[in-house]
Order: sequence, then C-alpha cells, then structure tokens
Amino acid sequence: MSTSHPHLLSPLAVGPLTLRNRLVMGSMHTGLEDRSRHLPELTAYFVERARGGAAMLVTGGYAPNVEGWLLPAGSIMASRRMADKHRALTDAVHAEGSHILLQVLHAGRYGYQPFVRSSSSSKSPISPFRARGLSARGVERTIDDWVRAARLARRAGYDGIEIMGSEGYLINQFLAARTNHRDDAWGGTASARMHFPEEIVRRVRDEVGPDFLLQYRISLLDLVDGGQTWEETAELAQRLEAAGVDVFNTGIGWHEARIPTIVTSVPRGAFADLTARLKETVGVPVIASNRINTPDLAEQILAAGQADLVSMARPLLADPAFVSKVAEGRADEINICIACNQACLDHTFANKRASCLVNPRAGRETELLLTIAPARRRVAVVGAGPAGLACAEAAASRGLAVEVFEAENELGGQFRYAMRVPGKEEFAASLTYYRRRLEVLGVPVHLGRRAEASDLVDFDHVVVATGVRPRVLDLPGIEHPMVMSYPQLLTGERTPGRRVAVIGAGGIGVDVSEFLLAGGPGIAIDGREPHGHSTDVAAWNRRWGVVDPATERAGLGTSVLDEPAHEVHLLQRKTSKIGRGLGKTTGWVHRAELDAGGVRKYTGVTYVRIDDDGLHILDSEGRPRLVGVDSVVVCAGQESVRDLADELSGEPGSARAEGGARAVPRVHVIGGADVAAELDAKRAIKQGVELAATL
Repeated sequence: MSTSHPHLLSPLAVGPLTLRNRLVMGSMHTGLEDRSRHLPELTAYFVERARGGAAMLVTGGYAPNVEGWLLPAGSIMASRRMADKHRALTDAVHAEGSHILLQVLHAGRYGYQPFVRSSSSSKSPISPFRARGLSARGVERTIDDWVRAARLARRAGYDGIEIMGSEGYLINQFLAARTNHRDDAWGGTASARMHFPEEIVRRVRDEVGPDFLLQYRISLLDLVDGGQTWEETAELAQRLEAAGVDVFNTGIGWHEARIPTIVTSVPRGAFADLTARLKETVGVPVIASNRINTPDLAEQILAAGQADLVSMARPLLADPAFVSKVAEGRADEINICIACNQACLDHTFANKRASCLVNPRAGRETELLLTIAPARRRVAVVGAGPAGLACAEAAASRGLAVEVFEAENELGGQFRYAMRVPGKEEFAASLTYYRRRLEVLGVPVHLGRRAEASDLVDFDHVVVATGVRPRVLDLPGIEHPMVMSYPQLLTGERTPGRRVAVIGAGGIGVDVSEFLLAGGPGIAIDGREPHGHSTDVAAWNRRWGVVDPATERAGLGTSVLDEPAHEVHLLQRKTSKIGRGLGKTTGWVHRAELDAGGVRKYTGVTYVRIDDDGLHILDSEGRPRLVGVDSVVVCAGQESVRDLADELSGEPGSARAEGGARAVPRVHVIGGADVAAELDAKRAIKQGVELAATL
C-alpha cells in the first residue's frame, strides 16, 4: 500500500462505524433514484465506487414525504416496500467493504412540483411554484416523516442517514430569517429557528438508537441575504451534537446564491478553513467538502487537522477507483474531476440522468462496458484531442493494439486552448491523465506526425478524430493585421491591443472575453507567469465579496473588482441574449464575469468590414456603427477537419476511389471531425468511449 497519503488511507471510528479510510463519496442526485426500476443500475453505480475503495457512500436525496419531493413522483423513502427494494443495493455495497448512508432531503421551496411547503409562505428563484408555509401540525408531521425515513433506511440495510441541512433546502429555510417569518416555537429568534433541525435529530436518534450513524450536512456559509452568522452556525452544531449527531458533513452556499461554490473557477479547497473552524467547535468528526478533487489536497487538509474526513462527489463520478489508485501508488493515473458541471449538475437540473464529461460511463455502468476485446485488433487513432484521447485510452484498456497519430507537437486539441482560460485550468488535468494512461498502457503516440492514408493500411480500424479548424469569415478586411483567430490569441502567438472586438459570442467567445479581461492565461505557458485569480483563494474571495461569516452575516461582503486588462466588445449575429446557450449551473457565472468586466455586448449585428478604424457593423436596427478597436478576435465557429476520413472512405477524387491506397476494413469519424457545430467536449469524449467499447 502506498505511504504517500497516510492520513487519507488511515481508518477512523465514526459513531458506530469504523471506516477503512477517510474518503466519503458525497451525495449527488443521479436521476436513478426516482424510479425503482432503476435500482439495479443505481446499485451498479455505487458498487463500482465501493469497489474503488471509498469508505462510505451517501445516496442522492430521498424525500421523507410527498411535500419534500424534488420533482413530481421523485425519490422518496416512505414505505416498507421501497425499503425492501433497497436491500439488494446495500448488501452489494457492504460486500465490497464500504458503508452507505441514505440522504434524507426535504426540498422545501426548492421543490419543482406543486405540493411544496416551507417554513413560511415564499417562492424561491429556482422553482416556479410558490411554497405554502407549514402549519404547526405540519411541522410535527414533517419531523415524524423524517423519523419514519430513518427507520425505513435501517430496514433497508443502510448504515445510517445523512440529514440534509444545507444548500438552501427545507432545514436551511427554517434556520434563516430570510425564509423563516414565523413567530411560534419554530421561528421568531435564531434559537427558535434551530428548534426544527434539533428536533429532527433528537427524535431520529431516539427511534434508531446508538448503532445507526447520524450524519448532518451543515451549511457553513449561506451566501444569501438573511442567512446565518457564524455564531449561529456554531451554536447549531453544538446543539445538534448534543441531540445525537455522530458526524458533520459540510455544505457551502444556497442554490440561489449569486456566488459560485463548486464550478471550476472556484479555487481548490477554498472553504477548508471554515471546516477547520467547525472542527474546533464540536467534538465529533467533521467532513470537508467543495472543490476537493485530488489526493494531495485531501491529504493536505487531513494532515493539517482541518477535517477528519474528506467528501468527494463529482471526483468519484470522474474516477470510481480514486482511492484504490492512491492505495496502489497510482495516484498519477486518477481521472481528475475538472468541475465543469456539464454532464453532472447540468443534467440533474435538466431532469436528465447525471453522468460525467471525462467519464461517460458514470451512471451507465450496466450498459457502457469496457470488456476485454475478443481479438487484439490494431487500431489507429488519428488526432489527439479529447475524442481521440478518450477513444485511445478506452480501446487500449480493452487490450486492443492502439497507436495515436497527432499532427501537432502536443496532445490536447481544443483542451489546449480551454486550459489557458482563467478559471479553466483544471482542463490541463485531463490531458495529464490521458498522457499518463497511454504511457502505462504502452500506446505509441506519434506527435508532430500528420498521418497519411498510406500510413494506415495495416490497421484493422482507423478512428479519425482530427477535430476542427476555426471558420474563416467571408468578410472584407478579414486579412487585416489586427485580425487574429482564437487559437492565435490563446496560445500567445498573437498579442492583442488595448481595445478588442470578439466576433462570435458562443462558449469560445465568452471564454476569450474572460481571457482578455484577465490579461492572459490562467496557467503558465512557455515559462511565463500565470494571470488571473482562479487559483488564489484570497483574490477569489475579494472578487466575489466572500468574507468571514463571523464578521458579516452569511459571509456576504462587498466585491472588489480588478481593472480589466482590455476593453472588450463581444458581438453576435443572433438576436438572443449573449450566453443563453451556456450550461445552467455555470452560465450565470460567466455572464456575471462579463458584466463585472464591463464587456460591451452587441446582438443581432451584421458584420460589414474591418479596416484601420476597427470593425464596421450594422446594429440590430440596421444602422451603421463603428466599433473602434485595435484588435479583432474571430470566434465565429469551426469546421470539421475530415480530409483523411474522406480519402479513406473513398470519396470522389480520393486515393481509395482511384485505387491509390488499399482500403482499410473500418473507418470511424468522431468528435469535431464528425460534428463541428457547437463544439462539445462532452459529446466528443462520450462518442470516443462508446466507439472504443464496440471495436
């Protein structure tokens, strides 16, 4: 066993349980919880992560009653019949040496269904339904339902429950003056507002006894007006410990907060200091969470005594074998979560099954299988962008004889550009993972070599993953010296002037605008020092106005913005709102960054020409306008690079059609080479892995 992470791998007694290490898989709603017919798939999902070494797993949220549903007819633990169906899941997890908790979550006013109830009548900004306030009898009944859910969880074989008391769900709604306007025993003062979670814990403990783990997820930093002070949070924790909590998991921010807490631009371990403060307040173990995605960071937090355990949810979507790789001395082979949210939380909030951009098998363990190939076929992967790398790694892991050909001198494709955008540095971790895995699997990688059809005649399969090239606009003046492509800007090949127009306001245009505002790349390139604040916790706190909750209620302070490095003009032909197509859980963050940087936005424009004066356009009303700038960056889409695919498949004029090259048995086109519109790494990687599973 590896000795490089001794704290992470050491066992710990928590309540009635002894955990084999310090890593807990945090709760994440996958969409498999809502229908009992999906329990076999949910079981496979958890079993893979238990087999990968996680000491304890926490399910997605199960409501204690219909009023607490997240969605209509959503996940619920309210009957013996349902509990008995879960027994196969818990038995399978225990067989792998892990423990598992059922999270009991009442959505309160966050429920996306018409029966929502809250501490008081109110409407959240993330649900169309107005919640009715619970009566005093309704409060008592809700507590009883929580007790019933705990009793049923024990019947189902769970080792305990996690009581969801953070993220702005019902318990948070009782705790905050923002949403609790009651003047009875359940509100009116901070102490009375704590009565609701305190009674839930006390009555659950009375029901289940001492041999059933009670984990409480506590909000350390509400980040909303009218949230809790640190003094109130500390008092709550002490009262809950006295009532029977065995361990505290930590949560940061309500879902309606206008401060990001888990997206990739949030620095790693940004909230560990608050976890350390909670640990000093209580006598039971405390779990750190939020933006902890590497074993080194987990070890650092544990070794410093900031927490007793570390919770990771999305990182175990990305790599179910996270812990076992650490234990085996293979930490450099972990597929790191890049916190993009594109296939996990964005799917969840769109009522789709959650998965993972860098691991499309997540949530599909029973259908996307990477079994050993029946024959050692030779596979050439041409192009080492996300699609090609994912396909090559997955195919080689099945035992196929894979070789990779890449025309550039480095791996990565479009990820090489993404990782240079401040706040997207995590994308570099994916390239590090693929580079290492191909090395371990013994895959020859030919860099700086543009594969020709004649190079590929001896392969059984050729995977064309040659990606995209920026589209060249048919626009007078497009060859002007002030014009550059986004790859030229992001790689440092070209340097922009002070005033910059960005043509195209899709995802790349938004990224380029943020790059310009920050003044350069988020990570060091060619020995240059990085710019931006995405790895600097103190600078990030200043940018978003996050302060000590002991000095300002809920940790809300005043945002302090840096002077933008460039004056940015962002233009699009579409008449829709700029950034409309960005991810649900991350798009608002990018739009906020553009607004904070004073980006000037233009929609519904027609591009006329570029000359020494700048970019000439017709505005949405058809009126001529000059955007006076020193540089123009073109982000107006891409086109597929598929010349090789056409040649290999025998298109008219190709070598194969003319008999000049021997036909290969199978040609497959994936990623941007297949579809360039709305360039999408999630689709590209998924396509690559799915193809690899069939070769």
